[in-house]
Amino acid sequence: MEVKKNSLKAWVLAARPKTLTGAAVPVMIGLALAWTDAASFYLPGTFSWVAAILCLLFAFIMQVDANLINDFVDYAKGTDDRETRLGPERACTQGWVSIDRMKQAIAGATCLACLVGLPLVGYGGLEMLLVGAACVLFCFLYTTHLSYMGLGDVLVLVFFGLVPVCATYYVQLHTVTLEVVVASLACGLVIDALLLVNNFRDRDTDARAGKRTLVVRIGAHPSLWLYLGVGVAACLMGLVFGLNGRWLAFLLPLLYLVFHVLTWLKMKQTWQGRALNRCLGETARNIFIYGLLVAIGLLIG
Repeated sequence: MEVKKNSLKAWVLAARPKTLTGAAVPVMIGLALAWTDAASFYLPGTFSWVAAILCLLFAFIMQVDANLINDFVDYAKGTDDRETRLGPERACTQGWVSIDRMKQAIAGATCLACLVGLPLVGYGGLEMLLVGAACVLFCFLYTTHLSYMGLGDVLVLVFFGLVPVCATYYVQLHTVTLEVVVASLACGLVIDALLLVNNFRDRDTDARAGKRTLVVRIGAHPSLWLYLGVGVAACLMGLVFGLNGRWLAFLLPLLYLVFHVLTWLKMKQTWQGRALNRCLGETARNIFIYGLLVAIGLLIG
């Protein structure tokens, strides 16, 4: 691929826009829950569209920031190698973005995320400072240390499930219910499927680089079944909606399972190599389908 160094195209590729579904879905679910609960509890005027937009922008910028950090750190550590890499090409490894410019972009994205997130203190209180600080801190710790220790899946559950869904809900209604917590965990499981297929593809190169991901630790066959299991478990956890009388929010996401299972079958057939990148793309699509179906189920149910 011909990409001019430090060009707009280079930065778009470095930002990895396809991964933004993972940032959008938790906020989308949190907002749908807040909107419906504000109506159910007869709390007119409590839902703020400004806060909703700020939550979404913060999530997007933090996702891009995480992608840039991952690009730079994996290149610096030698985890990304132009000859052996199986995943999509990376900006630093390919020389599309200079190292100095990447460092500047990481600093800029981090500062921008803080500026966008700061006004949320006015909606959710000073506790939002702690939430924002944790997001920034673990954004760096994930790639630099924790992913190499096999803790990536835990962080996905927390920072793509619990934190964004619950925080988005909290800035609107200033509380968090059990239903919201369960929904956030289900969301985290669905998004973890993206990390699982990514690490499943890279299991051999990660093992050689000393990156002890969960897939490396438990092996290929159990990882395949875990990929299937996180999708099934997330849908079963949706029973919490049904028990609260929101049966559409439980039933509609079952359609997501069809896509999830089809991708799983493709993973079993493909097994290894660059062909798994197609499964990665399908998983990102499936995540968006899940979030959309949950949100629709909540809003019209």
